[in-house]
Formats: sequence, C-alpha cells, structure tokens
Amino acid sequence: MSVVRIPPTLRTETGGEREVIVEADTVRDLLDDLTSRFPGLQGQLEYANVYVGGEDIRTRDGFETPVAKSDTVILLPAMAGGQSLID
Repeated sequence: MSVVRIPPTLRTETGGEREVIVEADTVRDLLDDLTSRFPGLQGQLEYANVYVGGEDIRTRDGFETPVAKSDTVILLPAMAGGQSLID
C-alpha cells in the first residue's frame, strides 16, 4: 500500500486527512481510487503535480508511472494567477 500525502488545500475534501493509504499499480490507478473515495477531489487533481518517491512523474512515464507498495506519493496542486508587476 502506498501513502499519498494530501496538501492542506485539498484536505477539506479528504475529511482533514493528511495522508491516505492507496493500493494502486500506476499513478492513474491511484488518482482514480482517490477520486472515487473522495469525489470532491474530482477536477482538482487534473493539474496537480505528482511526485512518486520524490521524482516528478513528468520525467518518468506520466500517469503510467508505476507505484510500488513502499512509495510515498506527493500531490501538489498547480498554482496559477497572480498580479503582474509590469505596467
């Protein structure tokens, strides 16, 4: 079973849980399991950065990146917006 660390901005959707245990073979399976258990996460994970064992999945196999039982998975919601400082 893998541990998924839930960032503070998403904890409302997981009932305040900081970590969730998930059984999955790939990142895609992991995200599907999370959104089925916590429907409020649907749509919020689309643009999240996902790290498996400290490595960004974009440098590996993307959503098909394998997830080992001993892996820790970190979700970081992408940040957007802000104010331009240039006039």
